[in-house]
This record gives sequence, structure tokens and C-alpha cells, in this order.
Amino acid sequence: MTENQLQRGIRENKGQVAHQLIQVMLVGFAIGMTRTVVPALAESEFGLERGSFLLLASFVVAFGAVKAVMNFVAGRWSERIGRKRVLFWGWVVALPIPVMIWYAPDWNWIVVATVLLGVNQGLCWSMTQTAKLDVTKAEERGLTMGLNEFSGYVGVAIAGILTAYTAEALGARVGLLIFGMVVVLLALVLTVVWVKDTLPWAMAETAAHKATPPNSLPRYPQDVSENPTTGEVFALMSWRDRRLFAISQAGLVEKFVDALVWALFPVFLVGKGASLTEVGWIVGVYGFVWGGSQLFAGRLSDHVGRFWPNVLGMWICGSGVAMVVLGSGALWWSVSAGVAGFGMALLYPNLSAAVADITPPAWRGSAIGVYRFWRDLGYAIGALGLGLAANLSGAAEAAFWFVAISMFVSGGLLFWLGAETHPRLNPAPRPEPASTCAP
Repeated sequence: MTENQLQRGIRENKGQVAHQLIQVMLVGFAIGMTRTVVPALAESEFGLERGSFLLLASFVVAFGAVKAVMNFVAGRWSERIGRKRVLFWGWVVALPIPVMIWYAPDWNWIVVATVLLGVNQGLCWSMTQTAKLDVTKAEERGLTMGLNEFSGYVGVAIAGILTAYTAEALGARVGLLIFGMVVVLLALVLTVVWVKDTLPWAMAETAAHKATPPNSLPRYPQDVSENPTTGEVFALMSWRDRRLFAISQAGLVEKFVDALVWALFPVFLVGKGASLTEVGWIVGVYGFVWGGSQLFAGRLSDHVGRFWPNVLGMWICGSGVAMVVLGSGALWWSVSAGVAGFGMALLYPNLSAAVADITPPAWRGSAIGVYRFWRDLGYAIGALGLGLAANLSGAAEAAFWFVAISMFVSGGLLFWLGAETHPRLNPAPRPEPASTCAP
């Protein structure tokens, strides 16, 4: 492609942005189909013993560990074989999942199916995010991430509600089989026919930065080679750069909330007497508020910066989690879920946007992959922690307090170690021109 064909911007690439938004909504459908029905019916359909909180959390632990690794792998693969191929293979891996859930004779099959779901999500969600960042402008990153996560998590919420109704109408197994196969096959067809590879845009951006540096220079990490190794990128994201460390740890801990909503919130609600469709709607409020608010939150950070939306988001989300166990009734739980969802919306697209702000385009895919590795490892660590808390106390309420306290502490670390990353609001100082004084 010529330079003119590789223009960057949401408007300039509206067709591909739209295709990628459809893709991430389908990715949300794939994970959302396991959000309401599977945990709520773990005992009656899949033979899990009542009160086995740790075993119940095991499928989220497996999902998080596998997705974390695949995020890391996806970033590197996408820089070598292209974004579209990684997306395609992610959907191929998803083909057996609905069949395994339909057939599952016991809980172990659910855990294995969730391992494949982790591979699918790690490859596909990573690519929808990276591809949109490839084709949009630096000043649109907050909006880009807001659109991406809005589409994905509205998909999660819709799928949770739809599968609750299909499970009541057709039975849990048949309902999930039909819904899941339609989603995966549709996504494969759309990937092959309409999605373009966006790696050329990233390569063109790298060349353009070398030729003409932007007006607002991002505060990129210092003392890094132009094409760092996988180990270098991992070290920078994990401990060497304090800003990237602060972002990565916040990403890890915020996934404790999602692990809680996935593994124990439906069980908690059913234990309090809620019906399956009520559970679907209450959990759906969390997803809808999270998804819908990201349209505002992502755009907001393009104007006010990433730092305060991220810090306040951690604390607001933790408050919503704590509220769940401080009251009762469907209205109270829905409001609590909405508060948690709003806090998540403030931080979720903007942590990713902050990573994109301060990592060069040449290795941005790898950096996002490492961030997503730590972020989604939070599913595994969080599910293990909340499962242990509930198991040791014998009550699901302990899991909510474990998650709420973790969010407040992590938000404090982000406040202490983090910094504003928006290149317009906190640009790097330009180098002083060399002296030309005569001897």
C-alpha cells in the first residue's frame, strides 16, 4: 500500500474500525455465554458440590492463566505474522467450546473448555485492540479504547442475559450450544471476508516517527534499544519503568473484580433467592454500565489525561464491590453493580491507553501484550484469592471484601508510582540544540 492509503484516524478508517468493533462484540459474546448460566447452574447441571467455592473458581483461574500467556504470545506473533492471522486462529480454537459445554459430563470438562476460551480471548481480544490502535491517531487513543471496550463488554452483558433466557427456554446445554456455535462461525466468516491486516499501519507509523517527530514527544522509556527483545519489553512493563509497573499492577488487581462477578456474584445472588433471569439482569447492569460509560471515559481521558480517571476508577470500583454486601434486594445489588461498572469504565480503557501513550509503535504490540499478560493473570490470582477467602470463611461475602480492599490498595500504588502519560499534557522535553559557538 502507498503512504496515502495508510492514513490514520477513526474517520479515515471507519470501515475497518467498524469491522473490528463487531469482532470485539463477538469476542464479548463468546465469554459472556459462560458468565451467568455456567456458575449459577454449576451444582444442578455440572455436578459441583455445594459450597465448593475454590472448585467453582477453578474455571476462572484456568481461564486467567491461559489468557494471560496468550496475550503475551499474541503481541509478539502479531508483529511477525500480522494481526489478521492471529485473530483467525483465535476463532478456530473456539470451535470446540460450545460442543464441550453441551456434552460436559462433569466440572472438569467446563474447566478444559474454559482453557480454550482463554486461548480464544487472548488472541482475539488482543488483536481487536491492537488493530484499532494501529489505524487511529495518538489523540484518539482514549476514544479508540473506549469504543473497543464498550463494544466488547456490552457484548458480554448481552450474552449473559440472552443465554439466561435461552437456558430457561431450551435447557442450559442446548441453549449454550446453539448460541456459541452461531457466534464462533459468524466471527470466522467475518474475519476471513472483511477484516484487513493493520500491521502495515504500525510499520508506517514507525517510519513516520523517525522522519518527522511529532509536536508533543511522548515520554518513552529511556535506555531501550530500537527493537527490544521480548525479555527487555517484559522487564520494562513489569519492573524497570515505574510508570509501566504501576499500570501493570493496577491492571492485574482490577481483574479481581471481573473474576468475582464471573465466579461468585451469580452464586451469591442465587443463594439470596434471585432467579436465573434476575441474576442475568443484575450482572448485566455491571456489564452495561461498564461498557456504555467507556464511550465517555475514554474520550474524557483524551482531554483531561489518563492519571486521575485511572486512580479514581480503582477506588470507585472497589466501593461498588463493597456496597454489594452492605445491603440486600435486587435494586440495591443492581445499583452496587452499576457503581462498580462505572469505576471499571473510568480505568479500563485508560490503563491500556496509558501503555500506548508511552510505548513506541515499533514494539507497542508487544508492550500491550505484556500489559494484558499481567492484567489477565489477575483473573487467576484474583479467583484463587477470592475462592480461598470464601472457602476459609465459609461465606461468599468474604470474597467481596478481599476484592474491595485489593482495589483500594492497588489504586494507592497507582497514585504513588504512576504519572500522567498523555503526550500533550505531559510531553517529554525536547533535546537542547547543539552549541554552534565559534572557538
